[in-house]
Amino acid sequence: MKRISVFALVLFVFALTAGSSAMAAPTMTMRLAEVHAPDYPTTLGNLEFARLVEERTNGRIKIEVYPGGQLGDETAVVQELVLGTIEFGRVSVSPVTGFSPGINAIILPFLYRDSDHMWKVVNGPIGDKLLGELESAGLVGLTWYDAGARSFYTTKTPIRTAADIAGLKFRMQDSRLMMGIVTALGGNPISMPTGDTYSAMQTGVVDGAENNVPSYHSFGHYEVAPYFTFTEHSRVPELLMMSKQVMDRLPAADQAIIKQAARDSQAYQIDRWAEREVRSLEHVQQSPNVTLIRISPEEWAKFSAAMEPLHAEFGKGFEDIIEQIKNTQ
Repeated sequence: MKRISVFALVLFVFALTAGSSAMAAPTMTMRLAEVHAPDYPTTLGNLEFARLVEERTNGRIKIEVYPGGQLGDETAVVQELVLGTIEFGRVSVSPVTGFSPGINAIILPFLYRDSDHMWKVVNGPIGDKLLGELESAGLVGLTWYDAGARSFYTTKTPIRTAADIAGLKFRMQDSRLMMGIVTALGGNPISMPTGDTYSAMQTGVVDGAENNVPSYHSFGHYEVAPYFTFTEHSRVPELLMMSKQVMDRLPAADQAIIKQAARDSQAYQIDRWAEREVRSLEHVQQSPNVTLIRISPEEWAKFSAAMEPLHAEFGKGFEDIIEQIKNTQ
């Protein structure tokens, strides 16, 4: 009888202890908003981030990634993050420049010498400072993701020098800064939806457009604009963010896990982007009409010099950051 009583007592204590542990560490499921497709490099980065968080919290925190704009466009997602109704979001930097105006300084055209230069900036003190400024707006900047570099491509006139832009019509994003790039080079910017760009180039409404290599491939623009010039005039990193309201409710240990997992997912995402660029480049090179053009350092300097008025206008108040970026080695 005593043996049964002791055994029952042990089972009771074990059940009580297990129940207390479960109550102390409930499973949380959070959502991460993404506008790109399930196989896009930023989405793959999101999934790696979610995997690391779940692994490092022993399954206590699960992050479900919603690609394809299921949770809204990027502007809406930023607002939801501020309100705390969505936990995570991956967005381009444009929707958050209003919360951290200094970000405008890191997306100026012809600012970075190459990809390594940009990563040294955003992963260094300058990038950390800009991420920190987001907290006052209710956002936690976790890490930067890669979105490659944007370059010009044309239907008939190859771009080999800065002077070749003059007089040409280019489809540009509906942004004063982006349209200003073409204006500064003597060209004519025309704003239109991405979906209209193919037919606009095909029919001669515009002489060309600009985008990264994967987009040049995936939108089929190489079929009607065979001259692709690696101006790499604009490098705009992506942002992985979290709602500050949600972050503040978490224990310090979990906050640290999330922040480190985000940073650790960056290298994975960058690799996925590089792979995507290689595949896209290989595909477009198979087209017999495509001509890939590299500009000389001397011509790149001329492109850059033409951007000085834009840098003065959009970098006003952030001259110190711009100078620090230029001096980053």
